[in-house]
Amino acid sequence: MTEKLRKKLLTALKIVISVALIYFIFTKIDFKEVVGTLKDSNPWYLFLGILLVASSKAIGALRLNLYFHQIGVKLTHLSNFKLYLLGMFYNLFLPGGISGDAYKGYVIQKKYKAGTKKVVAVLFLDRLSGLLAIFIYCCVLAILLNHPLFESLIWLILGGIPLAIFVFWWLIRRFFPYTLPVFWKSFGFSLLVQGTQMICILCILKSLSIDWGIFEYLFVFLISSIVSVIPLTIGGIGSREVTFLYGAKWLGLDANTSISISFIFFLITALVSFFGILFHFKKPELEVGN
Repeated sequence: MTEKLRKKLLTALKIVISVALIYFIFTKIDFKEVVGTLKDSNPWYLFLGILLVASSKAIGALRLNLYFHQIGVKLTHLSNFKLYLLGMFYNLFLPGGISGDAYKGYVIQKKYKAGTKKVVAVLFLDRLSGLLAIFIYCCVLAILLNHPLFESLIWLILGGIPLAIFVFWWLIRRFFPYTLPVFWKSFGFSLLVQGTQMICILCILKSLSIDWGIFEYLFVFLISSIVSVIPLTIGGIGSREVTFLYGAKWLGLDANTSISISFIFFLITALVSFFGILFHFKKPELEVGN
């Protein structure tokens, strides 16, 4: 099987899984009620949510640029952000082509010869740093939820936070020591990225006039963020919604409202990612600075 055919089959499989999951979701909820909920949302809070997601992506670009600088690729923040935005566009709107991370890695290695292993490593660490932040926020919310399951594991959850940070630090020190100088700064950026997106969810909740179950909705959102990273669907479509659906049932939330939140967040992310098309036809010039 050729590489081109394999990619086409993999893309087709992702599309099938996404469609199947979306269909499954529609069989479990009242679609008319979801549409009604979306129509009644407050556009001003949604606009604020768009600004927050855009801000989180800008912070994420700064985090990635920290790693690039550690391997000698000292891009200016503006040119790096353009490349980052283009990668977002490729991830969501060109699933049959090269992925956003793969494209960024290809461009960086081709122009700056930083070393394929190092380029792949920093892209991987950038993702892993984000997942670490999500895990920590999950632990904090798990404690605040007052759920019987989490109450019985509270000391394990509390201990998991410093343990996760230490393990990540040890892995970097052991295998990627050249990125160690930016460990804490990149970790701080990761907390800001995820924190900003959580505030976006709060804005979505406010736009839907939801003032209860706040911690529960945020917790389900974080879990869905982890699930959506798994490359089984196109841009996380379907997998995030399924997580919201079952998370709602588990935590006693309204399923229709949960799906509405998931759809709105996806649409906001898609809107922000679509601006990457500006650099699809005219590729960004990668400039270096100090």
